[in-house]
Amino acid sequence: MNLFVLLNVAVLLIVIAFLYFLKSKHVKFSNRVFIALGLGVLLGVGLQFAYGIESEALTETIPWYNIVGSGYVKLLQMISMPLVFISILAAFTKVTIGKNFGKSAAIILSVLIGTTALAASIGIASTVIFDLDANQIMSGDAEVARGEAMVEKSAEVTTLPDQILSMFPANPFSDLTGARATSTIGVVIFAAFLGFSYLTLLRKEQETADNVKKGIDALYGLIMGVVRIILRLTPYGVAAIMARTVATSDLGAIMDLGKFVLASYVALITMFIIHLIIVALTGLSPLQYVKKSAEVLLFAFTSRSSAGALPLNIQTQTKRFGVPDGIANFAGSFGLSIGQNGCAGVYPAMLAVMIAPTVGINPLTPGFITTLILIVAISSFGVAGVGGGATFAAIIVLSAMDLPIALAGILISVEPLIDMGRTALNVSGSMVSGIVSSRATNELDTTIYNESADKAPLVQ
Repeated sequence: MNLFVLLNVAVLLIVIAFLYFLKSKHVKFSNRVFIALGLGVLLGVGLQFAYGIESEALTETIPWYNIVGSGYVKLLQMISMPLVFISILAAFTKVTIGKNFGKSAAIILSVLIGTTALAASIGIASTVIFDLDANQIMSGDAEVARGEAMVEKSAEVTTLPDQILSMFPANPFSDLTGARATSTIGVVIFAAFLGFSYLTLLRKEQETADNVKKGIDALYGLIMGVVRIILRLTPYGVAAIMARTVATSDLGAIMDLGKFVLASYVALITMFIIHLIIVALTGLSPLQYVKKSAEVLLFAFTSRSSAGALPLNIQTQTKRFGVPDGIANFAGSFGLSIGQNGCAGVYPAMLAVMIAPTVGINPLTPGFITTLILIVAISSFGVAGVGGGATFAAIIVLSAMDLPIALAGILISVEPLIDMGRTALNVSGSMVSGIVSSRATNELDTTIYNESADKAPLVQ
């Protein structure tokens, strides 16, 4: 480790020490997260201008920053599967989803898939308005390599029936490790079966059911204790993640592909506004939604991981929006692999419209647009809630539309920047589905939703 790397690591440690000092002074958690974001951006800009993105000093510095940033995300991913499993199972023991289970699940899925189809429409419109065409973008060696890798990966893509079949948990213990793209759905299904088994036991063997409930409640308390410990690390993780992201972003490539970046964010922001409209249509305040979801959306933005944001997602729904535990966990869990508005909706639709003219297809015909929206909605099943999910979704859609997959590699240089916004939109979509479902079943606690966010801190 050379002197410059030591200096860079020392600066990050100073930032972490300052954030800890703010904690000792009882500065609000949300304020510390926003301060961490700002400090991370400033540190990243300083590193890039001091060394350049291809410098040896920066290359050697990033792995050290990853210990804090990526390490924090891994801790969240570590707890996400156990949290999904025990929270859904505990919801059955608390009888919070017994009567409306089928209706709640149907509404959640309808909102997730419906908003993804709508997101695809917005992506198409944004691409047309900004006149994006893959022929306009030059490809370098990295882009060509990425395109070739996507072509190879396309061989792994299965048919829709196989995708649906893959959601069933042949080995739930393997799914608890996150071994498959659809592991989360597998864990949800397994926990639901155990939950229904508990309800049956409750009717037939009261004493045994009581013992089971005590064990589940104890394990739930233990897992939530781990969640609270990890969430306290959020400001430090956000600072390191943002510093790394900004320091390694190719500003030149971002300028070259600026029109695509701008079009992407116009589509993402437009879809987020639609989320607010949906919330308003349920009779709730969209401004309250923005205030109370800011922390989890900020984390999703910086981490680029829907799975990593799951604990904050569920906490936000239950503690700030008044969504019952069962519905919050189903919405958060299904949102990891189904109907991701950003990764499975906006992104593949934009790519398809950009690439279609390169093979002589007019993307503005009603037949092409209708087919694309349907394929995007259907193929949104099984998109992983971690980095790379958007690539998987793009491969499925482009393959189904018989479009060249390799051309999608031209956007590799701006992928991290756009993925930040896509992930935040994914998480917002899952929370909106939970709100809509609980509102439709009259289970939303509007008192909690309407009270100040300060009364329901995500982290003490």
